[in-house]
Amino acid sequence: MLVLFETPAGFALFKVLDEGKLNKVEDLSKEFLAADSARKVVSLQAFSKFENTAEALEAATKLLESTPSKGLRKFLRAHCDGETLGVADSKLGNAIKEKLKIDCVHNNAVMELLRGVRTQLTELISGLGAQDLAPMSLGLSHSLSRYKLKFSADKVDTMIVQAIGLLDDLDKELNTYAMRIREWYGWHFPELTKIIQDNIQYAKAVKLMGDRANAGKLDFSEILPEEVETEVKEAAVISMGTEINDLDLINIKELCDQVLNLAEYRAQLYDYLKSRMNTVAPNLTALVGELVGARLIAHGGSLLNLAKQPGSTVQILGAEKALFRALKTKHSTPKYGLIYHASLVGQAAPKHKGKISRSLAAKAALAIRCDALGDDQDNSMGLENRAKLEARLRALEGKELGRSAGSAKGKPKIEVYDKDRKKGAGLITPAKTYNPAADSLIGQITNSTALEEQDTVPKKKKKAEAKPALVEEAVDVPAHEEKKEKKKKQKKADREAVLPTNENEPEEEPAPKEKEKKKKKKRQAEDDGENVEVEEKKKKKRKHAEEEEPEVQTKKEKKKKKKKSED
Repeated sequence: MLVLFETPAGFALFKVLDEGKLNKVEDLSKEFLAADSARKVVSLQAFSKFENTAEALEAATKLLESTPSKGLRKFLRAHCDGETLGVADSKLGNAIKEKLKIDCVHNNAVMELLRGVRTQLTELISGLGAQDLAPMSLGLSHSLSRYKLKFSADKVDTMIVQAIGLLDDLDKELNTYAMRIREWYGWHFPELTKIIQDNIQYAKAVKLMGDRANAGKLDFSEILPEEVETEVKEAAVISMGTEINDLDLINIKELCDQVLNLAEYRAQLYDYLKSRMNTVAPNLTALVGELVGARLIAHGGSLLNLAKQPGSTVQILGAEKALFRALKTKHSTPKYGLIYHASLVGQAAPKHKGKISRSLAAKAALAIRCDALGDDQDNSMGLENRAKLEARLRALEGKELGRSAGSAKGKPKIEVYDKDRKKGAGLITPAKTYNPAADSLIGQITNSTALEEQDTVPKKKKKAEAKPALVEEAVDVPAHEEKKEKKKKQKKADREAVLPTNENEPEEEPAPKEKEKKKKKKRQAEDDGENVEVEEKKKKKRKHAEEEEPEVQTKKEKKKKKKKSED
């Protein structure tokens, strides 16, 4: 019987010398208390050494998955012909039995035997000391832990954090130095500042030119376009700047060298950052770009810390000051932070930036988790999500999406143009055509005279009706009450006249014309009575006013007499 034992250095096969001792499991541990007694129970038959750490890691991971590695299969085929093999894992034994047709045993006796071999391992395997075994086991355990945690030495995001910080510092320094060159050289050639806008081109032109008097002799074709070059040469002739000496030009050229060196180093650093971002966070880079992704990682502290944040936090990362100010003052919170500088948010219209930034933050949170904890090393997920976001952006802006294959979703509706139809409405009345008959004046004159005659008649009637109306308004309340009583009496009389005297006799209906005449007479009589009353009242008022006037006059005369007597 053979026993398979795994060590950090390789696989070992031990031959069981006395199989009868396996029956007494309780006493088996006593046999391994000393090295001499252990050698009487088992002896080393074969040993397969690992060539490097990668092979040891592969074998260890396969054993964790209960499957034999390629090296272990070769080793067992060479030394286990017709032998029974004792293993520490029953699943591994079943896999060896299926693939290699070797009988495997896993029981308490085998486990106790392996425990004893472990205690005397350095004595049973010659050339394997304790001082060698300890670092081997430590290195293998570290490699195995990294593999189980999906940790890669290439995915060190500390380099990204430092690189993006240095890149921002370089940008600040470059801007400061470039502005210093413009101010310094501007005393000598102020027109050059407006002609050349780019800082790097400006520094190169100043370094090449030196004194502005040399501009006409030099060739700027490698630095500037032809149009700008001619403009510079023309401006140098008529420049309003002051003269400077050679020592000042030397210092200005040294500063230009510093700016150009910094710009060159910045380009190298950006390429390095780009490669690191594509390695560490490929999906995040595909979504938001290298610079924005690196700033998000730097702001979060690390890629793993950023993976623990939800999409809402990723959305406003970098706008903490504005967020807490809005919460304190009870105003609306910010919609985006560092993610605002992503190309997808920049493409959106101002009214859609909030929606796109929210969608982008949600997708970016998924991409960060995939990069930090996923197995895949490609950016397929990031590219797929970017395509979805671009489609959503086009849908928000009302642009037609491309027609997908085999579907008619993107096919536009083509309608026949109708001049009498409005958008979203039914048919409207067509435009009226010109009527030339309306220009003739003969018919209009005759019609107008007829209408004037008709209008004169109703005017007279209206005046006649208006007079009694005015009289009625002047009547007091008792006159109205008398009218009502009279009307009630007339209605009763009419009813009695209409009702038949006997039920058998036929009803005699008076002629309608006679009725109308009677009613008109009664109304005229009422109106005459009212008019008489109104006129009597007016006469009384006049008499009263005439009586009061002499009394007032007598009073005034008395007062005048008194005044005269007093004087």
